[in-house]
Amino acid sequence: MFTGLIADVGHVRSQVRDEHGATLVVATSLAPEIQDGDSIAVAGVCLTATAVTGDSFTTEAMHETLSRSALGSLDEGSPVNLELALRAQDRLGGHVVQGHVDATGSVASVLPDGFARVVTVRAEPAVLRYLVEKGSVAIDGVSLTVSHLGESEFAVSLIPETLQRTTLGTLAPGDIVNLEVDVLAKHVERLLAGQLSISRSEPVA
Repeated sequence: MFTGLIADVGHVRSQVRDEHGATLVVATSLAPEIQDGDSIAVAGVCLTATAVTGDSFTTEAMHETLSRSALGSLDEGSPVNLELALRAQDRLGGHVVQGHVDATGSVASVLPDGFARVVTVRAEPAVLRYLVEKGSVAIDGVSLTVSHLGESEFAVSLIPETLQRTTLGTLAPGDIVNLEVDVLAKHVERLLAGQLSISRSEPVA
């Protein structure tokens, strides 16, 4: 589990694709804290470290991961947001982020707003249905608050700290981003659907 608070911006040292999936080597200052088997959120995707060197780690992405996320488009040198798994004693500063990307979205616009920057992202209805204004969403692994919600897009406002410490500061129209909605919203929907199904099947007295 993660919180959407980025610990480092790493860089893809290499990515090798074959019929089995993709193997990535990511350079990061976090490498000394990583052990084989650790979970790491890479651009919002929960991956497992399979090997660690002094300044990088290796990880693998299977076909399901590649089809649901933008990891397959990463090139050598691409920057990626990185977060280590949450420890039980850590502060939950963002929101509950699983690193299970629901879909990708496309940046529609990036506009200045005082010291902040407003990023509007086009997303599919299957994603937008779980969003509410002032609710949480993760973009490329960054925990953010929805500031506007439309029929085919949503917007977030990025403070200078986020712009400087994550890859979101370089977003431009047309960029593809990984999206993860609040898992609590999906659980609530599932539970309510079950209750409605039960109530409809009960005989009317």
